[in-house]
Amino acid sequence: MIVVLAAIVRFAAITNVPPSLNWDEVSHGYNAYSILKTGKDEWGNYFPVIFRAYGDYKLPVYIYATTLSLTLFGLNAFAVRLPSILAGIITVVFTYLLVNELFGYKSVGIGSEKNSSKRKSQERSTALIASLLVAFEPWSLFLSRAAFEANLALALFVSAFFFFLKGLRAPKFLFPAVISFGLTVWTYNSYRIFTPLFVGIAGFIYRGELLKIFATNKKIITYYLLLTAFFFLPMFWQLANSSGQARYGKVTIIIARINELRNSSKLPGHFPRLIHNKLTFFTLRYLKNWVSHFGGDFLFFKGGSHYQFNVPNHGLLYPYNIIFLISGVLLLMKKRSKETNLILMWFYLGFVASSLTREAPHALRSVTVLPTPMIISSYAVTFLIGWLRGKLRKLFLIGFIAVFIFSAVNYLFAYSNSYRRDYSWSWQYGYREVVDYIKKNYIGYDKIIITKKYGEPHEFILFYWSWNPESYRNDANLNRFYQSNWYWVDGFDKFYFVNDWQIPHSYDEDFVLESGNLVTCHLSLVTCLLITSPGNYPEGWNKLEIVNFLDGKPAFEIYDNK
Repeated sequence: MIVVLAAIVRFAAITNVPPSLNWDEVSHGYNAYSILKTGKDEWGNYFPVIFRAYGDYKLPVYIYATTLSLTLFGLNAFAVRLPSILAGIITVVFTYLLVNELFGYKSVGIGSEKNSSKRKSQERSTALIASLLVAFEPWSLFLSRAAFEANLALALFVSAFFFFLKGLRAPKFLFPAVISFGLTVWTYNSYRIFTPLFVGIAGFIYRGELLKIFATNKKIITYYLLLTAFFFLPMFWQLANSSGQARYGKVTIIIARINELRNSSKLPGHFPRLIHNKLTFFTLRYLKNWVSHFGGDFLFFKGGSHYQFNVPNHGLLYPYNIIFLISGVLLLMKKRSKETNLILMWFYLGFVASSLTREAPHALRSVTVLPTPMIISSYAVTFLIGWLRGKLRKLFLIGFIAVFIFSAVNYLFAYSNSYRRDYSWSWQYGYREVVDYIKKNYIGYDKIIITKKYGEPHEFILFYWSWNPESYRNDANLNRFYQSNWYWVDGFDKFYFVNDWQIPHSYDEDFVLESGNLVTCHLSLVTCLLITSPGNYPEGWNKLEIVNFLDGKPAFEIYDNK
């Protein structure tokens, strides 16, 4: 029933909530479409292991997974989001299996015995509650409804951990563990830090069991080690190159303020240089970032500051979980087993990758901590159920179920209504409507000019038009260039893309492109269509259409010079 409900809340109205595809989603979709049609990405690279895209260099697993859904459903929002939806459901399933595996044995080592029937019942209850929380908590639910690489990586990681624990008793399960762990580092960048860290810690904790397996299965374990090297060594090689470092350069902690801090310091002599340096600045900023992830505002009340990753003023976890998360940590610390130590280490270290970046705390980059808050909270809930007796137990169960249902319904209502309406702008809403308008009127204009205000209009045209990838790459008018750590497209076919401030206000002026080229529309017999931000147009042009955000505010205005 939990899996069915998890599927329902993930599939329902998926093409409209979130309200539109953002630029990362259309980039995933179009690159997958290009691979499917031509075997090349939008830049003409054959089956790349990293996708240049806008210059943010996307990892390949989600894009290749999307080619499968595009094969079945075509180039549309449903197909692009489908891998993430399925990953969210898989995470629910494997959370249940993982928790059973973590708490289902006195020792995870070879030859261990199952606990008593009462104990097994408690452990199954913990697994059921954990999977229920993963299915409906805002953090995991939100990430399951958009094309987030992080969500697919999460599903791979949770399944990998489950197979790892199974493999300690039956070594054949180490094969899917290695595959899934290996795929995480080719799916989302945070796991390129967290997966090696976690695997190293898990390997140390279970070193005795692993040595016993190696002693009796040397040949098969050697194959697994070679398979591990196959996934991880190319990753480290890639990170040593510019393409692999590009993403980290955009998000890692900035140390450029060191000179500013030194100059503003009132300390004498060499003390400013001793105190304000790369090591101290990075360490203090990292520690501050790490601690910020445990704050009540981030986890329970407000969430992160990026509106594409969580509903504003709603926590990533429901507020009632505060007491269960804290008490669960204390109970697991008291239990002191290999499994509980590993869960707690996962919880503490799950924020490491996000803490290395700017804009922390960050709901998406800290996905590596999931689903530990749900597992820890469910452990506390189950403990309390077992500790209470009689009417108190019944009252607690009724109260917990009522609060859970109220919290979930309240969140889902806000997510599907006020969030969709008030934050459609954060999802770059309006591009699909603009492309539909252009398609209907394409023949009637010589030039079509579109503002860059909302980001990467060329990619939305390619996606919503299902533009032939080969034609796009070989277009004689294709104008793209590298500037300010980004790849910009100024035009292709008869489309031209301009910054808002480069749109003239006088009829007889030219449009100026980022590359410095000019687009002339004031000559006779040259018909131009302009898609611009509200109120930003040359005088004398005719207003044809307004495309509004879902809150009623104008997103685009459409003009021509006829």
